Amino acid sequence: MESDLPRLGVLGGSFDPPHVAHLAIASEAVHAVGLSHVVFVPAAAPPHKDGEERTEAPVRLEMTSLAVDEDLHFSVSGVEIERGLVYTVDTLRAVRQRYPDHRLVFIMGSDSLLQLGTWQEPEQLLSLCSLAVAPRPGDAPEQLAAAAERWGTHRVTILDMPLLGLSSSDIRARVAARRPIRYLVPRGVEQYIAETGLYR
Repeated sequence: MESDLPRLGVLGGSFDPPHVAHLAIASEAVHAVGLSHVVFVPAAAPPHKDGEERTEAPVRLEMTSLAVDEDLHFSVSGVEIERGLVYTVDTLRAVRQRYPDHRLVFIMGSDSLLQLGTWQEPEQLLSLCSLAVAPRPGDAPEQLAAAAERWGTHRVTILDMPLLGLSSSDIRARVAARRPIRYLVPRGVEQYIAETGLYR
């Protein structure tokens, strides 16, 4: 039975760069939803971020690998980059092919849950996975509850965790301004950014 299969978390994002909030959200999902593992999937070209400058995919993939290196519950997949996938529903199909003996749980921020109706094939997406949603500072609990209700509360778990307002754009801006990013990103990512001069 599918209900007996281990649960695999899938956390997508630009990861430009990956930071400690990404890791905290993944860790909370492992605990709250009973995940056996979380796969981080750097985006090839996120459709909701058209027009933004984006660090090259191999660089983001390398940083994500460095970010998760010390946690045995985490790994990285380059499936979106390798296949040039754009939509999350296609990514989940590809992940399911690679992990046929797992139930998928897609981990997202609350902003994504609120915009889910604008995504490609949202109902098909939810036939492939359930959702674990990390609230963000400023969220109205009633609004999140209504969004979860819209898609089915059995499909959506709102994570009960500290609200983390950190973003990758914050990190890039701090690096450009030559401000410290220690403790905001994993040590390996901090070293990579320093050594390569990324975001300067």
